[in-house]
Amino acid sequence: MAKRILVVTQHFWPENFRINDIVEGFLQDGLEVDVLCGLPNYPKGEWFDGYGPHGPWEEHYGTAQVFRAKEWPRKGNTSVNIFLNYVSWPLYAWAALKRLPGGYDAVFCFNTSPVLMCWPAIRYAKKHKIPFTNYVLDLWPENLYSVLPVQNKLLRRIAQGVSDYLYKKADRLIAMSEPLQQRLCQRTGKPKSTVAAIPQYCEDFYAVPQRDAGLEARFSGRFNLVFTGTFTPAQSLDMVLRAVLQARSMGAEKLHLLLVGDGMSRESLQNLARELNAGDAVTFYGSVPAKEVPKFTALADALLISLSDSPDLGLTVPGKLASYMAAGKPILASMNGAGFAAVQQSGGGLASPACDQQALAENMVKLYTMDSARRAALGTKAKEYYLAHYRRAELLRRLETFILQGE
Repeated sequence: MAKRILVVTQHFWPENFRINDIVEGFLQDGLEVDVLCGLPNYPKGEWFDGYGPHGPWEEHYGTAQVFRAKEWPRKGNTSVNIFLNYVSWPLYAWAALKRLPGGYDAVFCFNTSPVLMCWPAIRYAKKHKIPFTNYVLDLWPENLYSVLPVQNKLLRRIAQGVSDYLYKKADRLIAMSEPLQQRLCQRTGKPKSTVAAIPQYCEDFYAVPQRDAGLEARFSGRFNLVFTGTFTPAQSLDMVLRAVLQARSMGAEKLHLLLVGDGMSRESLQNLARELNAGDAVTFYGSVPAKEVPKFTALADALLISLSDSPDLGLTVPGKLASYMAAGKPILASMNGAGFAAVQQSGGGLASPACDQQALAENMVKLYTMDSARRAALGTKAKEYYLAHYRRAELLRRLETFILQGE
């Protein structure tokens, strides 16, 4: 008889998160899956077409049954609305637990922000006496402070206490790196046997280049530095934009930053670009479906990944890095910790410390002036590192085994 998994995550299809592919992988491997999730409005805070405050509440994603719970939409990504979004979905999801058919062998939470989204998963698992595994993608409360500038000491103590309590309640935790694994063991007192270090994989389609003649014609004649993903303060894209302009002043005249994505920082970044008279140095392309991202990585001369100067963000290797390496293009990284180390170990790009604008600009100039054969060699090394460390089939198998059996 097939094993049954309940997946709990606020963000799910048609929102663009890796949990969509994980669910597809579970189904392909013969597991039965139900998903408890929210109503899609990320990242802009606007309801996706066909969705709204009145549902729909039940759908199918392949053969997976999808149960949706209400949430307060992010509505312009103001601090108040993000806070209300964070606290509303867990409460509505808790009320929706009674709609689930049951019969599950395990509960799995794909825990991006907020940490509170794992609370209904804990409640369900404890009530039905089945193992609960929490995949910690955003470490709280540290990740909270990279989005909302919480300074009140009482609120910070509450956030710390709630986060630690929820992590301790999980039967098993999954960390994206060994440094994060060590941090979670320290905070929870759990042994390493219940805290696995399993990197984020990337979907196989990222490794298949997609040539797009229209895009290539539009952006030809420039050195295209491509960033894909979400725009939040955690990415420090304001610093990146300044570094691009600095690099252009240092001789990289045709350097062009192509930002493919959206998020809470987009408006402020566009305002900054105007203030700095960035002109044709930057293009805000907007969001595209995940399966179209290879069109942009294919035209890139290099791929940019950046994080703010936070020791806690440095604990993880972002899933974006795996997809960049799969594309086989040079990586330009501005980050600390595990991600910095992965780029260095791969030999597939140039890395500088987080938020070091001078060092990033200098690396931009190095890539810009590098001959094409050497840049191609960097891309080859990045692809080899992906094949060795971030392949979907192997990491998905490890996820399934740990969720259902532990280590």
